[in-house]
Formats: sequence, C-alpha cells, structure tokens
Amino acid sequence: MPNRLANETSPYLLQHAHNPVDWYPWGPEALERAHREDRPILLSIGYSACHWCHVMERESFEHDETARVMNDLFVNVKVDREERPDLDSIYMSAVQTMTGHGGWPMTVFLTPEGAPFYGGTYYPPEERHGMPSFRRVLAAVHDAYKGRRADIEKTAESMRKVFDAASRGTPRGGPLSAAMLDRAYRSIARRYDVRHGGFDAAPKFPQAMALDFLLRQWRRTGTEHALEIAATSFRQMARGGLYDQLGGGFHRYSVDAVWLVPHFEKMLYDNALLARLGVHLYQATGDAELRRVTEETVDWLAREMTSPAGGFYSTLDADSEGEEGKFYVWSEDELHELLGADVARLVGSYYGVSKSGNFEGANILHVPNPPSAVAGRLGMAPDALQAGLAKARGTLYAARAKRIWPARDEKVLAGWNGLALRAVAEAARVFARADYRALALRNGEFLFRELVRDGRVMRTHKDGVTRLNGYLEDHAAVALGALALYELTFDRAWLDRATHLARTLTEWFWDSETNGFFDTSRDHEVLVARPREVTDNAVPSGTSLAVELLLRVAELTQDADARRHATTVLESLGDAMEKHGIAFGYLLGAADLAVHGAVEVALAGDSAASDFRALADEVARHYVPALVLAGGMPGDSAEDGAEIALLAGRSAREGRATAYVCRHYACDEPTTEAAVLGAQLERASGPVSGP
Repeated sequence: MPNRLANETSPYLLQHAHNPVDWYPWGPEALERAHREDRPILLSIGYSACHWCHVMERESFEHDETARVMNDLFVNVKVDREERPDLDSIYMSAVQTMTGHGGWPMTVFLTPEGAPFYGGTYYPPEERHGMPSFRRVLAAVHDAYKGRRADIEKTAESMRKVFDAASRGTPRGGPLSAAMLDRAYRSIARRYDVRHGGFDAAPKFPQAMALDFLLRQWRRTGTEHALEIAATSFRQMARGGLYDQLGGGFHRYSVDAVWLVPHFEKMLYDNALLARLGVHLYQATGDAELRRVTEETVDWLAREMTSPAGGFYSTLDADSEGEEGKFYVWSEDELHELLGADVARLVGSYYGVSKSGNFEGANILHVPNPPSAVAGRLGMAPDALQAGLAKARGTLYAARAKRIWPARDEKVLAGWNGLALRAVAEAARVFARADYRALALRNGEFLFRELVRDGRVMRTHKDGVTRLNGYLEDHAAVALGALALYELTFDRAWLDRATHLARTLTEWFWDSETNGFFDTSRDHEVLVARPREVTDNAVPSGTSLAVELLLRVAELTQDADARRHATTVLESLGDAMEKHGIAFGYLLGAADLAVHGAVEVALAGDSAASDFRALADEVARHYVPALVLAGGMPGDSAEDGAEIALLAGRSAREGRATAYVCRHYACDEPTTEAAVLGAQLERASGPVSGP
C-alpha cells in the first residue's frame, strides 16, 4: 500500500511512495504530528539521480524491520532537495557543522520545532568501516531524545545560533578593484592540475563558473595562463569519460583525477554551465573541437532532455538495471559485433578500448591521446578520422538506445531552466543555429507561460502541475534567460519580462537590514532559519545571479537602484572572493562587470534587415566579457513608455544599420561596417588597467 508520497509530483518522492516507511512530505501535517506525539523528526533529503540515495533505499527504507523501527520512533519526512533548496541549505549547513562533511542522502534528526540536533549522510544497514548501522543510529537518537532531553535542547540551541550568525549581513569590505580580481584569479590558479586539467585531486568537479571567470581574466589582462587553464580543463573533461562520447553531455563529476571514471548521473545545470563556457571558449579560440563538444551538448539537451511543451527536464540517473554506469559502457567484443573488425579497431584506438577494460571489466569511452596523434598513427587524415568516428558513433548510439535507459527526472525547475535557456540562446547567437534559436524561444515561452504566475516565478512544474514559490535563484536565472533571448531576437518583450523580474526579486528578496538578498521571499514559509547562501556551489547562488542581473539591467535601463543593490552586495563579499575565489566563480564574473564596466553595444536599425544581421553576427563572433547588447529602432519603448537607455538618441545613419560601441562613458565612432565593428569590439574588450 502506498504512503503519503504517492500524492506528490517529484519523481524522487514517488520513488519512495511504496516503501514500508510511513513517509510524509515536508509540511504542516508532519510537524503537527511531531508536536502532538512529542516525537523527533527523521528528515531524509536526496534527489532522484543520487546513486547512494538508491542504495540506502534498497538497504534500509525497503527493509520491513528497519521501516518498523522508523515508524515506531519517529515522524519520517522525505524531501527532494531539488524542489526544496531552502530546506537542503539549512540542514546541510547543520550536518556540515556537526560532522565536518555533507552529502546525499542526508539524514537529519530534528525537534518538533524543526531544529536539528543530530545528523549525517548515508548509513549502512550493518556496521562497516567504522560507520554505525542505521538501526543503531535510530535507537541511539531515540534514547537520547527520551532520556537526555536537556542535551538535545542544548545542541538544537547551538545550531540556532549558527543559523542566526549566517543570516546576518556580511561586513562591508570596501571598494572593488582590478587588484582584487587578480588576487582571486591567483587563488584559483594555484589549485590548477597542470597535468590533467581542472582543480585539485579526486574527486574532480567541472568548476565551470571558475573557468568562465578565468577566461574573462585572460581577456581583461592578457594573462595567457588563465586562458590555458580554462581551455585545457574544458578539453580534458571533454576527452574524458566525464563526457558522454556518444550521446553528448557531461556527467556530474569524476571519481578520479584524470576525468576517466565519472559518477554517471547527468544534471541539467552542469550541462547548462558547461555549454555556455564552451560557447565562450569557442569565441575566444575558434577551436573546432570545443565547438563540436558544445554543440553535441546542446543537441543532447534538445534530444533527450526537452519536454513536448518545451521545458527542460532535470536529471538522468547514474544507475540502470541497478548498476551504476551500465548504460554507458562497452566491451571490445560488442564493438566488433556492431562495427566490424576494421571500424572497431579505429574506434577502439581512438576511444581507448581494450579487452580488459577500464571500468569493472568494461570500457568507458574516452580520448586518451590527441586526435591528431591518433590520426597519424592510423595513417589517416584528421578529417577522414572524424568522419569515420561520426558514422561509428551513430551506429553505437542506436545500439545503446535499445538498452534499458537510466531513469529521467522529468520535473522542470525554473532556475535550472533559466541557466539552460541562457546557454542555448547564446549558442544560437554565436553558432548561427536556427534550431537552437527555436529551442530557446520555445523554452522561454514555456517558462513565462507555466512558471511565472502573477509576476513571480514558481519553482517546479510536472505533469501539468506548477507548484512551490520560487526562490531567488529562480527569479534571477529566468530573468537572465529572458535577457539572453532579447540579445538573440531583439524582441523588446523579453527585455520587459527580465526587467520586471529584476524589480520583483528586489521587492521580495532584498533585506535592507542586512543589505543583502535572502534565498527565500519575505512571504515564504517560516522555517528554523531563513537561508542566505552566497557561495557558488553546484549552481550559482541566488545572490550571484541576482547581482549580475541587476548590473545588466542597470546598464540597459540606467536604473541607479539596481546598480546600488548589486554593488553593495559585491563590496560586502570582496574579501571573501579574493581569498576563496573558486567558491565564488559566478559572483567573480559579476564583479568583473562592476569593476571594468560593460562593453555597451547598440545596434540601431531594423533587426530583420540584412545589414542589421551582418552587424549582429559580427558581435557574435567576438568574445566580449560583460557585453551588454541592445538593438532595434531608436524610440522603441515598452507599454509604459520606457525607452532602452542604450538606444536613446542613436539612429541608423544614411538608412543603414549602425553600431555604437561604448565603454566607461566614451564611445567609438558609429559604424555601419562589420569589419570596423569587429576591431572596435576587440579594443573595447582587451587588456585594461583597473581603477
């Protein structure tokens, strides 16, 4: 018989709907029962693609005797961390404070008021490697709650003090500067793995936001090492098992230092951030391999992760048929059977395939040697090698598609979709791909049709149901996606949508006492703490996204309040950014915009005309950090009559589309020639001296 989770829409919660555990979703029913019966709450937080979440479910939550103990002693609450990042943030900080580490599945024990007093992550069914068994933990926590309540209350009170300290404003850190950005760059560069790319040792995460900041730093300062780190790291990831060589898209992280063996889940947000980084790297380098990988990633998103209505799904599981990675790996014999001996030899040489394999007796496809070296060894021209590989990949992908697929989490999350929308729109603009343009527009229309209600963004949509108030990250990411659509189409409606959401997030999430943003709106459910995360983790923090949004809106509309809010936040975090750069990768990008100012490009003319498109295409060819782009006929205004500040007073000269490039309140000579515009963009975005 199903439990209460059967009424939820989250795939993660539905996975547990038939557990013998008497699960509750987070809500007043569970909290009221805990109060009424004076029981502690057992809070379990995870997500649908989490391998160890599945393991703990099989070992403990599906085990009748363990479930009986849980039901007898606790009120059991299951939370999808992707739907409720507020709860995940609060209780993850508690677990990290209590244990020194965190992760998922997360297991936290709470008082009926929601205050945490004990917690951890995965617990095995039997004691192993010094870890207590789950049932032993259950018994010990229950005994403590019933027999040592004073100790429980003391721990809970200490955690409340931790939450209170975290919610206070950060001390003002002083003016931003190019020197601060340089120190932040050096703090990141020191952690670079020169041999394998990326940062630090195993496990290795993509760190796309930090790499994107390094690319900006190269363009601003001419520091070639910054470009080398960004391009080499992306290339090494793309040649490793972290990247799906057949289907496109990146897995979550690598368990080793060489990018070979991934944790096989695929997350929408990772691929959104990496695809956007790939677009920027291609603009900076013109490298065909980087473009191919980026386009394959967007193609994967379109093919495997897009709903019929246009929303982007959340994740693909790491497991299939109960085994991690089974869907993705190959034996040498399978390649011979599918491709024939000659082609299998070529594919095996390129992708490092062997009889013994590189992962539990099977092969994760990767590119252990530079493609040019493989072509030389095989006596083939590089183009012929790539053509042969492309045909073979098609055959292998078709064969793989007949396997049992990993589960797909089909909920549509606003914030993650905003990140992906921005990446797809930028790829459409830079690669001149009409199919990407259509994909981006369909997603944008879906988001504003299904996930924006009464001018505010909701968190999640699935099976026709939109629910949960959106967080700061949702409002800011969707607005940035809308700005990217404006820069792609020059349709004023997208700019108006973005500026409206910018005003909305300031109204509902800004706190004047702390001079910062909270992650939850001021009318959100009251929790044991109001979360305020400022570091960039797997996704950009809501604060980072909001700061960038407000700075960009300020450039487009000359909104002084938006710029003041953004600058206040950045100055308060300046010291932290320069000392712990890798934890602020996205926010450093916003700081770059604040320090160096935008490169403002206004294209005056008919956006449908060929001369206008020639200028827009020229802009798309160049890597311009902090580009703020506007286009259309001068005098274009919104329904409220507001003009786009960048277009004000700027006209098409002699009936031809005209480009205006400005920076630091100084403008180049207006031009109608694409070549001249290209030279102006290179000068405007190149090395500068900071204030």
